[in-house]
Amino acid sequence: MTRLLVVGATGLVGQQVVMQSIADPRISRVIALTRRPIPTCEKLKNVVIDFSDMPDHAGWWCVDAVVSALGTTRTQTQSPSTYRAIDYDYPLSVAQHARANGATRFALTSSLGANPYSRFAYTRTKGEMESELGKLGFASLTIVRPSVLEGHRDRQRADERTAQVIARILAPVLPLRWRISPASAVAALLIEGAVAAPTGIHLKTNEDMNENIDRNSSRAAR
Repeated sequence: MTRLLVVGATGLVGQQVVMQSIADPRISRVIALTRRPIPTCEKLKNVVIDFSDMPDHAGWWCVDAVVSALGTTRTQTQSPSTYRAIDYDYPLSVAQHARANGATRFALTSSLGANPYSRFAYTRTKGEMESELGKLGFASLTIVRPSVLEGHRDRQRADERTAQVIARILAPVLPLRWRISPASAVAALLIEGAVAAPTGIHLKTNEDMNENIDRNSSRAAR
């Protein structure tokens, strides 16, 4: 049974991770680190923290695996330093704390096109994060690189709405990895990586999401 730490639990993918983790019989405990309180249940513990001042020693760091769904965009966060903190500093600090306390598996929401040498800040920051995580010594590291995310937000980002419309229009001619990525499918890959991924570094894209969807549909039809 897996004890799972989730960061970014109030976001589009993070909410799906929490819901699916609560329903997953392989997971015994879910700990969600958030900046504001969220509803809890018997299986879910919510810890409200300041990500800029995380404690080095706390019982809830002692987990088997971590899912990071923390992230923002330059459109939503205009300050370069704040953007860097949310997309790089905080997830890396969480990973370091959890690894120091014995976590062996880590699953990250990254982005299609992530590259530490990219000329674009968003994909460059994601690529730098991937590189640093690979140095921390997790037995299993799963990196999910979605395209444009699809799902319900309380407050939809204008840039996401535009991207979703364009992606839907172009879907018939777009390569699979560039098509819209359902948040629920991204969450499923993250959880699978955190719970059952074999040793090594595993990159997941839309192709893997569709394989998961087809597999689950086949199981449901039986």
